[in-house]
Amino acid sequence: MIKILLKIAITIAFFSCNNQKQKQSAETNPNIILIMTDDQGWAQTSYNNHPVLKTPNLDSMAANGLRFDRFYAAGPVCSPTRASVLTGRTHDRTGVFTHGFALRRQEKTLSKALNNAGYATGHFGKWHLNGLRGPGVPIFADDIYNPGAFGFEDWVSVTNFFDIDPLMSDNGDFKQFNGTTSEIIASQAIEFIEKSKADQKPFFAVIWDGSPHRPMIATEEDKAPYNHLNEKSANQLGEIVAFDRSVGMIREKLRQLNIASNTIIWFCSDNGGLHDIEPSTVGNLRGFKGSLYEGGIRVPAIIEWPAKVKPAITKYPASTMDIFPTIANIIQLPDTVMLQPQDGQSLVKVWQDEDIAERDKPIPFRYRNGGALVNNNFKIFTENRDSGIYQLYKLSSDPLESTNVAEQYPEMYESMISTYEKWDQTVNNSIKGLDYPEGVVTDSSRDHTWMKDPRYQPYLDEWAKRWEYKERIERSRRQ
Repeated sequence: MIKILLKIAITIAFFSCNNQKQKQSAETNPNIILIMTDDQGWAQTSYNNHPVLKTPNLDSMAANGLRFDRFYAAGPVCSPTRASVLTGRTHDRTGVFTHGFALRRQEKTLSKALNNAGYATGHFGKWHLNGLRGPGVPIFADDIYNPGAFGFEDWVSVTNFFDIDPLMSDNGDFKQFNGTTSEIIASQAIEFIEKSKADQKPFFAVIWDGSPHRPMIATEEDKAPYNHLNEKSANQLGEIVAFDRSVGMIREKLRQLNIASNTIIWFCSDNGGLHDIEPSTVGNLRGFKGSLYEGGIRVPAIIEWPAKVKPAITKYPASTMDIFPTIANIIQLPDTVMLQPQDGQSLVKVWQDEDIAERDKPIPFRYRNGGALVNNNFKIFTENRDSGIYQLYKLSSDPLESTNVAEQYPEMYESMISTYEKWDQTVNNSIKGLDYPEGVVTDSSRDHTWMKDPRYQPYLDEWAKRWEYKERIERSRRQ
């Protein structure tokens, strides 16, 4: 009898200790929200002096947090940047060479690391890491590349871009939602946040919006202030208005729950802006989405964390590849949670050290045949990595990348090319799978349209009646 009572006492003490640790974790570890828009250009915020667009909630975040004026998406299109956020690595290492490629399951992800550290983890919105191209459709529960496979306990997601009144997947259950995409996923994220707080767990919420990506359908009210522009531009800016409102919803809920102070909100876009929208989506920068010039990769970004980050504006160069190492540093996760090589670095010292001026690690890029390397004030760029021909730009005095200064700075030019080409070879090794314990790639890469995927065939007749799928399904059937 005494032995039984002793076992009961030990069991109670064990669970009591675990519950206390969980409570302490919820009280000390920050909550984390990553918010990403789809195709929002560097110039498309009112805090960045856009001539007509109003983004009061982003403006408030920028005024209360750390605003990055030189923040880079790791890729000039969507899927690559998303892979970099979750891994801290350039996208080619992960098998995500361009939009629509699946993230290799051999990669170590931020979501898994935080889930293992006791965080509730949720994904809401565009996924685009499960190897399917075409307008966003619901993701199957048994899809081996769904958000759950990468550490997200809860997810309300679609494969790709999505717009008003979407059909989405709630942990594998196909559900119809009504309203703007921004407010739908914000509402779903808020439910997740409320539950996490009730469960006394810190949370990690990834909110990847489908706006302002094509097809760009804003409500009449949201686009009304921009109706003097062409229809496409009015709709795109109207979608950004809806997105900005959803940011306000989330921030207000955090204040109501009394958790705003110790919640990190990290906002950015997934790539540069579009070329056919007025006013310019990238300001005076060179290039647009799809390019490794500044206009294709420089994006708006803000970190708001009232408990730790003082309001400031920084020109310190940073990247989406820095998100994982920064959060790992904050939570004090072991280095083993990140697969090596890592291409990003922690940004914690940016808000801890007011005198910090230069970045330790250059920011590398490669996309298709092109490549670039940002080393603080300088940047090399090439349209063909195999050619050995690069341009050198001094971004501090020439942010428009108008003048090649390779002859004026020959040592910097040669040094940066050498650094880049050595790095490029390590990426080639990663592509072969040499970073993984197995030493090879065990995942078969997936990259095709869902219209040709056998799993979706039973839904095509019904979905062909939906405005967002009709044209794509008809085109696929003609091929």
